[in-house]
Amino acid sequence: MKRLYQKIYLTIVGTLIVVVAVAGAMWRLGTHEPPWTPGFELAGELAAAILPPPSEGAAAQQEMIERLARKLQVDLALFDSSMRKIASFGRPLSPPSGRAGWQPGPGGPRFNLPLPDGRWIVAQAPPRFRNPLIGFIFFLGAIALAAALCAYPVVRGLTRRLERLQTGVETLGAGQLSARVKVEGRDEVARLATSFNAAAGRIEELVNAHRMLLANTSHELRTPLARIRLGLELFKKDGDPKHKVDLERDIAELDGLLDEILLASRLDVNPALQRDDVDLLALAAEEASHYDGAEVEGDAVSMRGDARLLRRLIRNLLENAKRHGKPPVHVTLRRDGPRVMIDVADCGPGVPADDRERIFEPFYRRSGESSGAGLGLSLCRQITRLHGGDVAVVARPDTLSAFRVTLPI
Repeated sequence: MKRLYQKIYLTIVGTLIVVVAVAGAMWRLGTHEPPWTPGFELAGELAAAILPPPSEGAAAQQEMIERLARKLQVDLALFDSSMRKIASFGRPLSPPSGRAGWQPGPGGPRFNLPLPDGRWIVAQAPPRFRNPLIGFIFFLGAIALAAALCAYPVVRGLTRRLERLQTGVETLGAGQLSARVKVEGRDEVARLATSFNAAAGRIEELVNAHRMLLANTSHELRTPLARIRLGLELFKKDGDPKHKVDLERDIAELDGLLDEILLASRLDVNPALQRDDVDLLALAAEEASHYDGAEVEGDAVSMRGDARLLRRLIRNLLENAKRHGKPPVHVTLRRDGPRVMIDVADCGPGVPADDRERIFEPFYRRSGESSGAGLGLSLCRQITRLHGGDVAVVARPDTLSAFRVTLPI
């Protein structure tokens, strides 16, 4: 897996290799015999046909060198086989190195042309730049350009992904919660994009859950509030104690509903747990003592968890069995390796297969159900998953209605 720092490191190394390759190529062209030396030798043959032979004297050769130099607008010098200057025009040129072709010189590149009779012609074009620093700057510029061209694809690929990530963050910040970014590669930027998508998904899920919670809460609160308002009016008219009892029951229902709504909201926003040693068998027995016909049996198991939430978990399952099932209710604890299984079973008709997952959704009610807010089982799933476990409806041969909680010890 290539990480981001590896890409940057390899880009730098690759750039250095390009610099060395370009510098080496230019050095080779400047200090070694180029591959087109035979072409210079052919040019020497042609020049020999134009120049007068050595037997005609130095004056004739000087005249021809001047004519050629003016025609070609270059500096020329003619040397004999012993590298003595015969004729020249323009800037003074040093004798050739004995090798045909191109070679660097203090005033710019020079061209050495060997003639068949042993003479040499040295040609040098007038320099365009008198300052040698300009040539050095152009040399460095060529190397920098080659390095930049090689590094651009890697750098652009990285910045393009960062730009997409920035656009996704800005889009999410503008309120478009469905914003996601494309994940490319397997480096730190890709992991950052994956984390952003996960965070955006979680934010969207929380916001949608709170919207649904707000909408359902406003709907669920109307019923007990309407009953309380009606009970107050009736109680004012006749003062019947029966209305007072009904009011107390409605207020208790409203208080329980608000408690469940606040707990569900808190577990969504701040799911921090208080970890203590909890004796699950004792906790289940204590909660079951508040319900007629509830029996607890099984293994004594202790685990680290939030005692208050685990108590609420068992209480909600017992309350669900009381509301929808038939007594007796059996609570069984069984240790299974690193896990504990808590079964809460009753003698009711059970949960239809189509509803076995939907009953854990907030505010979901089965057909024909009028009591309850539909948050009890949803809270059970929240609590178990916060502890690293889960809760589900299970099929048992001895009963149709059974809920199984699985928690890590």
